[in-house]
Amino acid sequence: MFSWLSRDNDKQEVYESVVQGLKNIYRNKLLPLEQHYQFHDFHSPQLEDSDFDAKPMILLVGQYSTGKTTFIKYLLERDFPGIRIGPEPTTDRFIAVMYDEKDGQIPGNALVVDPKKQFRPLSKFGNAFLNRLQCSLVKSAVLENISIVDTPGILSGEKQRVDRGYDFTGVLQWFAERVDRIILLFDAHKLDISDEFRRSIEALRGHDDKIRIVLNKADMIDHQQLMRVYGALMWSLGKVLQTPEVARVYIGSFWDQPLRYDVNRKLFEDEEQDLFKDLQSLPRNAALRKLNDLIKRARLAKVHAYIIAELKKEMPSLIGKEGKKKELIKNLGQTYEKLQKEHKISPGDFPEIKTMQEVLVNLDFTKFHPIKPKLLEVVDRMLAEDIAILMAKIPQEDMNSKEPEIRGGAFENVEDTVSPFGYKRGEGIDAGFGEPEWIVSKHKNDEYDEIFTKLGPSDGKVTGSAAKSHMVKSKLPNSVLSKIWKLADVDKDGMLDSEEFALAMHLIKVKIDGNELPSDLPPHLLPPSKR
Repeated sequence: MFSWLSRDNDKQEVYESVVQGLKNIYRNKLLPLEQHYQFHDFHSPQLEDSDFDAKPMILLVGQYSTGKTTFIKYLLERDFPGIRIGPEPTTDRFIAVMYDEKDGQIPGNALVVDPKKQFRPLSKFGNAFLNRLQCSLVKSAVLENISIVDTPGILSGEKQRVDRGYDFTGVLQWFAERVDRIILLFDAHKLDISDEFRRSIEALRGHDDKIRIVLNKADMIDHQQLMRVYGALMWSLGKVLQTPEVARVYIGSFWDQPLRYDVNRKLFEDEEQDLFKDLQSLPRNAALRKLNDLIKRARLAKVHAYIIAELKKEMPSLIGKEGKKKELIKNLGQTYEKLQKEHKISPGDFPEIKTMQEVLVNLDFTKFHPIKPKLLEVVDRMLAEDIAILMAKIPQEDMNSKEPEIRGGAFENVEDTVSPFGYKRGEGIDAGFGEPEWIVSKHKNDEYDEIFTKLGPSDGKVTGSAAKSHMVKSKLPNSVLSKIWKLADVDKDGMLDSEEFALAMHLIKVKIDGNELPSDLPPHLLPPSKR
């Protein structure tokens, strides 16, 4: 817990933490400006305490059947309430997957009235959307420090002509402003960007620092095709994002089934490591992200105030109001240019003209307020002084924080140092891991005798490298093979007796046949010495 002082008009304020400080300066210094110039009607609803207290959120966006829901299952290593996976559009709703001691579901209408959760402003999108909103509560270690939002599969072809009944891109924009990471998933087999997907990506503009790209299902194509697909994806994204630089792209196959083409196995491992480390940093950087978003919001609120005040100033006092209103809306770009020169505002700080024009049509300009310098001075002082104080305290708070990184689920395999299937095990200083040889006794009646014989045993022994090579040929991801290694209960010297080796082969067969690995092995599967 931290306490430090800031001085505003000779009044002392005590901030117990960075988050508490953000709540305080937003409520007392930025919110009055937003309310005075109707900021919430144009841009983003008013922030509440729950927005600042919320855990980091990850938003998954992609066309249908790109593996969004399977990606969540892969991270958690378990199903969650409401999960549906299939080749056609199966997720037809926004699902917030969050932690709770007991699994369950909260429907949208109940979710948006819960003051402890940050979804109350979503009620503005109406019942058509709330019927497509759900919170899935899951007891998973992964969710103790983050929340994940699954979105409906974005439609393509004729399907996208059907109206969803609510403002889909508006909902995406709302989430984009509040999440810590936006992951765009692409299927290596279908890189075409539909019109709805294009609009969705455009709705995420202004949050480029949060966006990461995942080229999923990359194991379904060989390495030559993968190179071409990657180039095609870069070309398509460059056209949509309209930036000279493209966001980081992670290549992999984020599920626990055998890889169809495993020639790129090492590439997939490296990419998964990078992505997981990026996600694991979210809890540590959560306060900094909230502070950064508040600064962006304050800059936008200031520009918005100038725009509204200028429109008010240009309105006639008596006659011709309606005609002047239409003229001002039509020539809004000229107003932007005038304000840009007068107040030395960067063109990138202005809101999108088309969006502003659409909202202005339905508002009464005569009720707008003229410029109020005192409100702007308070915000300027907030940016210059209060934000600087909070920024300086973030490193100290991080250093003393006991907030852990994301653990559990698939993240347990990120730093696997137990099995030979951990990241870069058997390479560099770990070369030869598992030696000396694994001792395997022959069991004449065992169905895995033939496998053992093909490994070229000598005096009842087989090298660890030969055994590991055979396991790798199953094409199962290393995250699964490491779990098999642990379930086989290899001793501290890296040795497997014949029964343990047979058990490992059995578990591989179980997984390839499409069955889940047992969390607790039944006694009849354990070697006799360990029953």
